Amino acid sequence: MENESVSDEIYPDEPVSSELETEEIIIQSPKKDFQEFTVEGGEGSDVVFAREGPFIGSNDQATTQSSKCCGCSAKKLKCSENIDPLEKGNLGKEKKLNRQDRIELGRLFQGAVSSQDWELSERLIHLADLQALNDLLCISLDSIWFLSTEHELRGITGLIAKIICHGAHDYTRATLRTSFLASCVSSCQSRTVSLADTVTVMAQRLHERLQECNGDEVLKAEAGAKVQKFTEWALKCIGFHSRCQGARDKAEQDSAVEIQLQLSAFKMFLDLAGNHLSGKDFTEAFDAACFPLTLFSTSFNPGWASGISATVIHGLLGMLVEGGADNVNQCFLEASRFGSTELVRILLQIAQRNSLDVDVDLALGFASHYSKIETMDCLVEEGHAISFLGPLMRAAERGCMQVVEWFVKRGCREMELCLALTAATSSSQVEIAAYLLPHVPRPVLTALSIEILKAAGERSGGSLYGVEFLLKSDFLGDPAATYSVADTIAKSEDESVPSELKSFLQEHWSEAAFNQGLRESRENFMNFMRVLKIGESAICLKDLPAPLRVAIAYMPLYRECVKAGGRLLSQKLRGQLMEAAKQLQGFDVDTEEVYKGHQLMAVLEHHLPLFMVKASSR
Repeated sequence: MENESVSDEIYPDEPVSSELETEEIIIQSPKKDFQEFTVEGGEGSDVVFAREGPFIGSNDQATTQSSKCCGCSAKKLKCSENIDPLEKGNLGKEKKLNRQDRIELGRLFQGAVSSQDWELSERLIHLADLQALNDLLCISLDSIWFLSTEHELRGITGLIAKIICHGAHDYTRATLRTSFLASCVSSCQSRTVSLADTVTVMAQRLHERLQECNGDEVLKAEAGAKVQKFTEWALKCIGFHSRCQGARDKAEQDSAVEIQLQLSAFKMFLDLAGNHLSGKDFTEAFDAACFPLTLFSTSFNPGWASGISATVIHGLLGMLVEGGADNVNQCFLEASRFGSTELVRILLQIAQRNSLDVDVDLALGFASHYSKIETMDCLVEEGHAISFLGPLMRAAERGCMQVVEWFVKRGCREMELCLALTAATSSSQVEIAAYLLPHVPRPVLTALSIEILKAAGERSGGSLYGVEFLLKSDFLGDPAATYSVADTIAKSEDESVPSELKSFLQEHWSEAAFNQGLRESRENFMNFMRVLKIGESAICLKDLPAPLRVAIAYMPLYRECVKAGGRLLSQKLRGQLMEAAKQLQGFDVDTEEVYKGHQLMAVLEHHLPLFMVKASSR
């Protein structure tokens, strides 16, 4: 019995309580650490398949004629037994099924609905107690997403009306469950992986999503298990209905017509539910419908949101918004954060049709933080997001080159680029700073040079590697101007200048550091000459070849300059190097060459042994 073995997999732990139970699944939201996504389950609520074999009950042969509903409408349902469907518990007093009977009844009812045996389905309704009726309502409502003909529409909607007429009242659970299922059905119609593989893919995506959440690991594990179980139920339900429908000739069917039939059935249910569905119910159902789409997002074909497969989602979400769902923006932000580009497109369209505000700029921030490039494209091109500054600066601080390049290519204002450069410098993201530096106009850098270095120092967190990079890179394109800016900050009495930055510049990049370098180099030369002339070493330095004498005197300085790198040397090294060049050449260095460290280095290299120069440059 294939159905029996497969269906058992869906009920690993059927609830024992006869009352409805609620499971709360914790899902991360961009606005707060956790939000509650509620899916309600109860006896038989996970029913999908039908067992082979009869359901044995005392009323098994009861006729359906005496209890048919008549005159059912959205506002008032009247039954032949004068049962008011809005009075919960009327029928529950007359009969009470045990847990196993309720599950068995659900299985039989599912089989009857799937085989379009409406007469048997109606007979089974008469055997249900109140809780079983709520289960049958869920089963009937779930079936609407698989109907394809007017005949099926009339049959299923008739069953829904009769079930409500007999006392079913748990509209909330039915709406949440069927919204989740409809989303899975629509997603799977455009999947690029098999149905079996989809379970694995979604489990992995769910795990990744929970890893991004803050909170207790045990709670996250429990939430993941519950969501995965419900997702597996939905996918098995899809598989079951696909097998029941068989190999129908889809070419003869109009998918657009099928979708309209399905949405008509759901609209009929909402009309029957009337005021018994609150705004909170519609909001939770909207979240339930959006959630699977974030997990399926990687399996969507490009353009899915504008294709026939997404029409159901457009219609479903639209009706939920009309009913009172107020979390469109929240789901929109979550979809952006998770990179669900096709869902972002749908929610943009829904927001536009219903004149709702969605925060596209904040969504761009979420998408860029997680490097969801396709979603970023969508938010700018279709959502018209224009606030680049915040996301660009955060990407620069994190060192996310892919996102920084995306913003620059999209076109940023001069000040945005300048602030991003400052952010990268303060975080010592020198690769990002090197990329941004050529894109910032030189006049802007010159005008804001002092503020850039001060701001970078303030937010550096103790590391001034980024500041040093800018100075070594000659970020103003003029060595005299770059040295002057550093010296200005070093001499500044402004208390707003970070003490660490000021000390660093005073020691290495100030005019005083340059003079200190001159003195140290002069003293080094004098000491060397003393050793050369009056030293008592057995090795007479003056007898060594001139290049070796130069190497003994200046090789440590040369290596330090090579190690420093960059277009500019620090003032201290520059002072030492200039004095060394003066002593080697026998005359003062040209004023212009004072600012060109590489020319001073060339003087030193000319007097050093070639093999030492090559070894130091490796």
